[in-house]
Amino acid sequence: MDGHGTHTSSTLAGNLIPDASLFGLAGGAARGAVPNARVAMYKVCWISSGCSDMDLLAAFEAAIHDGVDVLSISIGGVDANYVSDALAIGAFHAMKKGIITVASGGNDGPSSGSVANHAPWILTVAASGINREFRSKVELGNGKIFSVSSALPSIQES
Repeated sequence: MDGHGTHTSSTLAGNLIPDASLFGLAGGAARGAVPNARVAMYKVCWISSGCSDMDLLAAFEAAIHDGVDVLSISIGGVDANYVSDALAIGAFHAMKKGIITVASGGNDGPSSGSVANHAPWILTVAASGINREFRSKVELGNGKIFSVSSALPSIQES
């Protein structure tokens, strides 16, 4: 309903869009990692009840049965114990069938122990940088104006 699966699928298999931008910001080409990939999606999360272990494990079994080559999961693991974490269990069963699971590292960092989905048989990925920057001018109450960028660690007074 909220489109997260559609969004993450376009990251994987979206076609090349030249001159993409966000309201004129960060212009450039955008595309998924493998534009010609075929995608099979399995719904495991619900607005009313979240993501249940039962639905997650059923999706792993369906994907294994369907013969997928790669499982890409944008769900943060909660349990650090591999024998009780449904995502780690499902990924282990997929690995036994020769299917790699790629999963998000989570959104709780950057503190010690904040990475999710860190079972040794899961390829854990995190956010990466882009070669674009979002520049804005910020005016303080004292009238000073600063030019700031989300991509650069520096602030320049203008």
